[in-house]
Amino acid sequence: MCPFTRPRPVRASLRRKIAALAAATACLVAAAVGVLVHLWTAQDIRSRAEARAFNGVYSAMDVYRRTGTLADGAELDPAELPAALRHPADGNRHTAYDGRVDANVGPTVWAAQRVGGPDSPVLAMRVNMNGELHELRRLDVSMAVASLVALAAAVPLAVYGAGLLGRRLRRVSETAGRISAGDLDARTGHVKGGDEVADIAATVDLMADSLARRLRNERQFTADVAHELRTPVGGLLVAADLLPSGETKNLLRARVRDLRGLIEDLLEISRLDAGAEQPVRSHVPLGAVVREAVARTGCVATVTVGDTPGTEGTATTEGAATVETDPRRLERIVGNLVVNAHRHGGGPVEVTVEGRTVVVRDRGPGFPADLLRDGPRRFHTGAAERGSGHGLGLTIAQGQARVLGAELHLGNAPEGGAVATLRLPARPA
Repeated sequence: MCPFTRPRPVRASLRRKIAALAAATACLVAAAVGVLVHLWTAQDIRSRAEARAFNGVYSAMDVYRRTGTLADGAELDPAELPAALRHPADGNRHTAYDGRVDANVGPTVWAAQRVGGPDSPVLAMRVNMNGELHELRRLDVSMAVASLVALAAAVPLAVYGAGLLGRRLRRVSETAGRISAGDLDARTGHVKGGDEVADIAATVDLMADSLARRLRNERQFTADVAHELRTPVGGLLVAADLLPSGETKNLLRARVRDLRGLIEDLLEISRLDAGAEQPVRSHVPLGAVVREAVARTGCVATVTVGDTPGTEGTATTEGAATVETDPRRLERIVGNLVVNAHRHGGGPVEVTVEGRTVVVRDRGPGFPADLLRDGPRRFHTGAAERGSGHGLGLTIAQGQARVLGAELHLGNAPEGGAVATLRLPARPA
């Protein structure tokens, strides 16, 4: 059958995207929490160091004023005192942060106050934050390790969850693909969960039900119309036979025969669409059947069986296989392809039989792009340069190939001309 190309879903793509999204989210959350904890802890460490420095200066100032001695850690006019604290306002304590690190000393928070008047010495206390900042670095490492552990746990869970979602979506996709391929009885069925995927599955099933009803009504209408027309057309043919011989009689009989052929084609299509056709198989020489089919068309075509060319009707079967198939349906397919090549293509028409493959090629403008893309359509012959007709020949050939379990591929040769390739199955389905 002429394949309808449908994009194959990349099954791992959804899992990768969700896993990457989960990993990125986990990284962002871990980074945000880590930064907030670091900043809050650093601010807390500095605030506590300033408080200790404030309290130290207050106590040291009380001791110095009472005893004239310096308490532990107190200094008068130390050389390392930041410049901002060398001239504090009278009676006020000031603090400053010194980020310098010398060995294990620093960063440092200083607090200072003058012991007397504006020209009196400055009593200062320093609080080394090295120990607290070391604990902060250990906290940062712990946060980083915890983030990595959380990331390692989140990604597999995200992949597993994405796999569950992907399987549900794939089930819906496969059902839609079967429907588009012609299986109107395909249904997704109940999908667990009350989320959007379940809604999509239910919508696809409703769409399939509606489509099946419409197509069944269309097929029934086509079959009914064709069946009802058979009787009056048969009457017309009999009436035409009663006319006096002449050009009018011949012209009328030809048009009535065309109409009867169209009605028979419509009935055949309706049976194929309804799945009412069943093959009657037998073992036959493929080359002989193809030659007979070409001869029945009355069209001129070169038939080549294997490496042995011949003329229509010759029973030579060298190079061709003996196949198990329905010879009547096979003749119908080959005949329609040859007639289509003559009617819409250009000569010479060549038919090649090789193994289980039959190739019909013409030298015309080739199949139009929309036919290659969408497949044969009824009453649609494609490009105007391919001639006129009802557009049913390829549709019937495709339907009969489906009944035989064969593959009919339509394409164009690089050097021009249409190419129809029929591949019979090695084993009947």
